[in-house]
Amino acid sequence: MERHHEQDLVRHRFVTGSSRGLGRNFVEAALSRGDQVAATARTTESLDELAAAHGDAVLPLELDVTDKAAVFEGVKRAKEHFGRLDVIVNNAGYAQMGAIEELTEQHLRDQLETNLFGAVWVIQAALPYLREQGAGHIIQLSSAAGLLAMPLGGAYHISKWALEALNESLSHEVADFGIKVTVVEPGGFATRSGKNPDPLNNGHMAEANPIYDGLRQRLAGFAGKQPAGDPAAAAQALLKIVDSDNPPLRVLFGQGFYPLLQQVYADRLKTWADWQHLSAEAHGSLDQEAR
Repeated sequence: MERHHEQDLVRHRFVTGSSRGLGRNFVEAALSRGDQVAATARTTESLDELAAAHGDAVLPLELDVTDKAAVFEGVKRAKEHFGRLDVIVNNAGYAQMGAIEELTEQHLRDQLETNLFGAVWVIQAALPYLREQGAGHIIQLSSAAGLLAMPLGGAYHISKWALEALNESLSHEVADFGIKVTVVEPGGFATRSGKNPDPLNNGHMAEANPIYDGLRQRLAGFAGKQPAGDPAAAAQALLKIVDSDNPPLRVLFGQGFYPLLQQVYADRLKTWADWQHLSAEAHGSLDQEAR
């Protein structure tokens, strides 16, 4: 069941990663129907066009989500500016690509600082306000990459799988306070430049080790075969999620990965079933050992 959005009911959003991509499209969609948005980006210059078009309805905030103190201050400013916060959209992201052997410690830290720790800081900063209101909705942009794992994307997958667990735990912790949580798992979506921003093709690349060149060649073009979605359509779908009385904990955006995920999960269940005899053996029997 969905609540119809009334023009005189203004909702207040806090959206990270608003400079481009799905975050930018969601901000534009929310503003176009009369909502008010605290839009964050690493530089507010990327938000000048939004501010010029929508005036006081948009609060541009310069924010690096890896800076915990800045995140808490930014969320506080948004709450003080609008009076309340209804929807928190954790969208800021970073994609580090490379084989596990190619990754440096800094690669992994940079990946997790943005995708995982940045999301945690936003959640922790917003929760006291949402809890005080007795209502709110946290939207976490994850990825189909949070549900499966492919070669050369280990760092990115680590961060997205962590977000899946983080938000599932969170959903149970905050339900009694009237706070909802939804993890959005997009496949590939086209940017305004027309490129498919799939991290396997467009992420930050580690220094290549030639021993993996063959693997790279075999994987080349895989992401390009997945149908690229329209970010504007995804933004409208996200509005329906936040308007829902009973939003899902998880939802896929886009069609390309669903058949693949069906096979991935079927394979996991089959493997567990095939090895149940060893699972039982591993459990052992403490009573027998005691005798």
